[in-house]
Parts: sequence; C-alpha cells; structure tokens
Amino acid sequence: MKAVILAAGYAVRLLPLTENFPKALLEVGGRTLLDHLVDQLATVEDLDELVLVSNARYYAHFASWCESHTGPPAVRLLNDGSDTPESRLGAVGDLRFAIDTAQLDDDLIVLAADNLLRFSLADFAAQLHKRRAVYVCARWNPDGADSNRRAHALFDDDHRLTRFVEKPASPISPWSVPPLYLYPRETLRWVRRYLESGGNPDAPGHLIEWLYTRHPVYVWKTKGSVLDVGDLQSLERARQEFAD
Repeated sequence: MKAVILAAGYAVRLLPLTENFPKALLEVGGRTLLDHLVDQLATVEDLDELVLVSNARYYAHFASWCESHTGPPAVRLLNDGSDTPESRLGAVGDLRFAIDTAQLDDDLIVLAADNLLRFSLADFAAQLHKRRAVYVCARWNPDGADSNRRAHALFDDDHRLTRFVEKPASPISPWSVPPLYLYPRETLRWVRRYLESGGNPDAPGHLIEWLYTRHPVYVWKTKGSVLDVGDLQSLERARQEFAD
C-alpha cells in the first residue's frame, strides 16, 4: 500500500501565513500538520511509501521537510508544476498526476494534508483486508453549520453508499465525510475515466459523487473527530486544543 497526500492547494483562507509557505507545514502542538499525519500513516500495515504532491510555489519548503524526515515511511515528493491558485490542477487532478508520474499500481490511501485525524488510520486501511472496494470515512456530525462545509453520506445496512453529495446546500445526512479515501489498485482506472468524462478536478469528494453510481463504494464509520485547519480561526482552535 502507498499513501498519497494532497498538499498542492494554496490555502488562501490562511493568508498571510500561506503567502509563500504551505499550510501542511504550519505548526500545531509543536509539530507540523504533516508530521502529525505521517505519524499516523507510519502505523498502517504494509504501507511502504508516501507520495506527497506539492505545487511549484511550496516545493522548496516540502523538499526541506523531506530532508529532515527519517521515516518510515519513505517519502517521494512530486511537483505538479502549478504556481498560482488559478493554474492549480485540483485535488483529483493531483491524484491523477501522482498515479501517472509515480506510476502507482498499488492500493492507495488518499488524504488531504490539512486535517488532524483523531482516530486510527491503521483501522481505516485495514478495511481492504475485509473487502476489496473503495472506502470513504464517515463520522457522526449533527452540527449543521459545520457539516455544510463537508461531504455528506447516506448508506445501507451493509455500509454501501446510497447517496453522496460534496458540500450540499442543505444537509442530507448527519454523516460527514472528510477527505480520506481507500482505493484498491484495481479501481485506480476510475480516476482517469472520471476526469476524461469532464468531471470536476477540484474537491476529491466530486470523484466519489460520480463513482458510487458506477462502482460500489463503502463507508467506514469512525467515532473519532477531525480538526480541519482551513482558516485562521480553525488553526487557532487546533492549537488551543493541543495546548489544552
């Protein structure tokens, strides 16, 4: 298994901190967001490499981080070539870029670089030992104001997705889905098919929104929380929570 961390966004809601510095390397609790995430990934059984996707503006900062990273897992850093928010490939575009550039033919755990996950990634990744299928993670989130900024999922008794909407105008479910996905190697072809069909390359949930009507997608439920560091206020809340 390999992990793909999508870190090529420009974090405009965190300006001026991210003018020339990546959000993933901001510190929370004395360590970077990326460090917290990599610690979690190091517990995932069979994970042998982390593919980190940067843009051109932040690439040097990530390269410096890679020099200090001693592993495991080993890290491969990619530069998607964009240097402005207007030229970005989008999260799904960057996933395809990683698959093509790194020639990935492995089971993948795909995640954003700006979420602090308060649950076990090892437990999530282990779902592929039970069923070879695409998985999303869902958490119970009845807070309407917060959930409107997330993807929403509905699923049946077998935990198969029956409806999925990326950031709906009004809630369809109390189950929120963070940007965290499992893709068995045999399903990676769907990423290219989605983009070639004209799919939105931006938010990774748009791919799931399209995919679940064509291919089985299942839900893994977590009782853990997610700290989404998206703006200055959420960054301060995360720092305060870790300080407490």
